[in-house]
Amino acid sequence: MATVAQWIEGARIRTFPNAIAPVLVGTGAAAGVDGFDPVTAVLALAVSMLLIIGVNFANDYSDGIRGTDADRVGPFRLVGSGAARPAAVRTAAWVCFGLAAVAGLAVVVLSGQWWLLAVGAACIAGAWFYTGGGRPYGYTGLGELAVFVFFGLIAVLGTMFVQAGKVSGFGIGAAVAVGSFSSAVLVANNLRDIPSDRVSGKRTLAVLLGDRDTRTLYVALALIPFLITVLIGLRNSWALLGFLALPLLIVPLRAVVGGAQGRKLIPAVRDTGFAMLVWSVVTAISLSVG
Repeated sequence: MATVAQWIEGARIRTFPNAIAPVLVGTGAAAGVDGFDPVTAVLALAVSMLLIIGVNFANDYSDGIRGTDADRVGPFRLVGSGAARPAAVRTAAWVCFGLAAVAGLAVVVLSGQWWLLAVGAACIAGAWFYTGGGRPYGYTGLGELAVFVFFGLIAVLGTMFVQAGKVSGFGIGAAVAVGSFSSAVLVANNLRDIPSDRVSGKRTLAVLLGDRDTRTLYVALALIPFLITVLIGLRNSWALLGFLALPLLIVPLRAVVGGAQGRKLIPAVRDTGFAMLVWSVVTAISLSVG
């Protein structure tokens, strides 16, 4: 039986910036148009956090029963290591999805936007079928696109909309930036796993593109947010403080461009997520005061 510490590790705390960043930026964008609602913001954060923990457990379960984690280079997995029964991990995933649905329903009730129930259902389905089901889309090179949409566009703009009742150009730009950051995190992760994924038949985008083009894609995704920082900064000079996050990408960029392999890429995944979080904090403040 897995220990509490192993369950916490299985939740993959290092992925939490992917859930926190879009809510911060969406809330900052809402505040920028006088739409900040602290209760709704907290509920949106709960939805995002529960979804990412749920998808992490779901991936752990699905990859584990398929055997794709048998020779894993990356972080600890509950099922692949044999520490927890697959059924227990699957149940944990659906408990998280259920709690996310409850928090999401509260957001819908407070905002009065009942059509968002369909968006929430799509988010849960996307989380499960990423590696679950008979034909997981994460195994066909669509993982990065899904992350861009769910943890970028939907998370940022959804957070802004349920608070302010509208979206802005700044919000759209920030959503693209966070989506690019989140996708870059996944690209670095999948770059690390190319050898084992090829053996197991997991056709991620990194496997389909190959090593060199995946590294190029990472660089592009990691730098897009700073292009958006410049564009937002043309109208809100405070947003240029987003460049404070750029030095945090020096080490991961050097690792990826320099050809680092396997475990040497693990820090790149972590540092990219941290850069995203710092950029989001600074940009959220900039949007709210600018």
